[in-house]
Formats: sequence, C-alpha cells, structure tokens
Amino acid sequence: MRIAILTTETPHHARFVQATGENGHVVHAYLETKSISPPYDVRHPFETERDEHEWGRWFSGRRTAISDFAPTKSCLDINVPEALKSVSEFEPDLIIVFGTSRIGSAFISLRPNRIVNLHGGDPESYRGLDTHLWAIWHRDFSQLVTTLHRLDPELDNGEIIGQRQIGIRPKMQLHELRAANTEACIALTRDALAELEDRRDFRSRPQRQKGRYYSAMPTTLKEVCVRRFAQFTGNLK
Repeated sequence: MRIAILTTETPHHARFVQATGENGHVVHAYLETKSISPPYDVRHPFETERDEHEWGRWFSGRRTAISDFAPTKSCLDINVPEALKSVSEFEPDLIIVFGTSRIGSAFISLRPNRIVNLHGGDPESYRGLDTHLWAIWHRDFSQLVTTLHRLDPELDNGEIIGQRQIGIRPKMQLHELRAANTEACIALTRDALAELEDRRDFRSRPQRQKGRYYSAMPTTLKEVCVRRFAQFTGNLK
C-alpha cells in the first residue's frame, strides 16, 4: 500500500513513520516546518525529557530524522500547492495526518475517503491542542485515549474509525506519555490498514457530540499536570 504521512519532525513522528513503513508499505512523509507560538509561554522542561526518553526508547539514543525511514519533503505550510502537488504525484492509497496544522479542503478532496487523522484524545470530549494535558488538568484520566478518524473540513469532526486507551503503567511520568500514545497510534493504524486491505474501506461511525475546543496549554498549567499525572500513576497497582 502507498501511504502519504503529513506530519512534523519529532522523535515520536519518526517512530510512527518507521513503524508504518514496515510490512511492505511504501511510505512518503511530508513535513510541515512552521511553528505557531501563542502569545504566552508554553514550554516546560518535561518536554525536553520527553524527547530524550523517546530517542532512548526507540532509537538507542540516536538523534534520528524522519528522512532516515522514508522519502521526505518539507514545506513551511502543509497546505501549500507544492505539497499538494507532491502528494498527488505520489498517488497514495491512503493519507494519514499526524500532528500538522489544520488540513485544507484541497487535500481532503484529493483522497476524500482515504484521508484520516490521528487525534490525541477523544474528539467527542476534547478537540484542539494539548488534549491529553487538558484531560489530566481536569483529572479526567479515563480520557487518555487516542482516536483515528476520517478527516473532514471541520476540525476534529470526522467519523471515528477506531479508538484505543493509552497504556498507562504504575509510577509512569508525564514525559513518557507521548511515547505510550504513539504506540497506541501505531496499533490503531495497523488495525485500520488491515481492514482497508480486507474490505477496501474503513468501518466508521459519526461522532455523537462535539467536544470542547482547547488551545495550547500554558507553562504554569503544565507544571500542575506533571504533578497530577505523577499522583495518578503513583496510586495505580
């Protein structure tokens, strides 16, 4: 199967591209390079620990790039005509979106029934950015899930193909959460690819409700999330 992945350059996205390219799939990656910063501080030290953890967990500490695992094209904005043209010429059987800005209608019309999005959370409860952190902020730990859904023009609104709980273990720290979520994304995608090869389409269901939209979480609230997540996992058996 020919798979186009629209994403950004991070260790966890590199692992996702690597895993998706297994089992004989032909994968090309299209990287969005722009960074949109809100008008308040959002960086937190746990995010540096997170990158180090992921490089160690999957790549023996080596600083890998997505281009180590797939042909890669970079562009400032994923929706520019150059990116659309490049994906179109690749002629993918499936387009997977994982961690870019909002995808425009031109991309959706390119493969309307074969473009899907990985959303870190349940869009029926949490839409937008930092959704796992907002679930932790609300102490809503049952919402630490990841979702694969069809992409449509409205943000995080497409029919749900699959959903999976993130594997949370006792004494897990917040910097380990993204890697665990990535493993859930890989498993969801493998299941969906198997179904697509078997049935030529995905079974999916409409969303029952529209979750609240969240913006990027400020640094001060992330500090609270670090403590709340550690408290939660510290009580697990």
